[in-house]
Amino acid sequence: MAKSYKEIMNDITTFIFDVDGVLTDGTVHVSQTGEMLREMNIKDGFAMKAALETGYNVCIISGGSNEGVRIRLRNLGITDIHLGTPDKVATFNEYVELYDIKPEQVLYMGDDIPDYHVMQLVGLPTCPQDSSPEIKTISKYISHKFGGKGAVRDVIEQVMKVQGKWHMYYNGKLD
Repeated sequence: MAKSYKEIMNDITTFIFDVDGVLTDGTVHVSQTGEMLREMNIKDGFAMKAALETGYNVCIISGGSNEGVRIRLRNLGITDIHLGTPDKVATFNEYVELYDIKPEQVLYMGDDIPDYHVMQLVGLPTCPQDSSPEIKTISKYISHKFGGKGAVRDVIEQVMKVQGKWHMYYNGKLD
């Protein structure tokens, strides 16, 4: 019998996220100079920082390339940031090999066709509520939140709660 997504969450050590449509709502604001601006959710950022501070690996793999996104993610403490990635599967394979991570220990959140093949390689493929139908079909968990609107916080918080680390984290922060 296949494991439920909650059971799989017990084995997660690594979170990998796409950017556009996952960490953002997929909207791009174009300035008069042609700069593309994105909005990111502060609660998603808090959760990624909490995951890092409690020992999880957090990695970003995105086809998009935006220096503002890189700066925001670095400010959260994320060092494994792969932007402008044409082949997400190759980047994923290099990442898990570099850190000796088993694919079944990875939760990947994607939202559209460029994420499809890499999501088939991980233990827990997940997606925001507003993802493409193809991605929803292969996801073992579909967040009730939309991309850029707390979907990342949703999955990180659930994994940390299943593993008993969420309450440990915020209790330590509140003391």
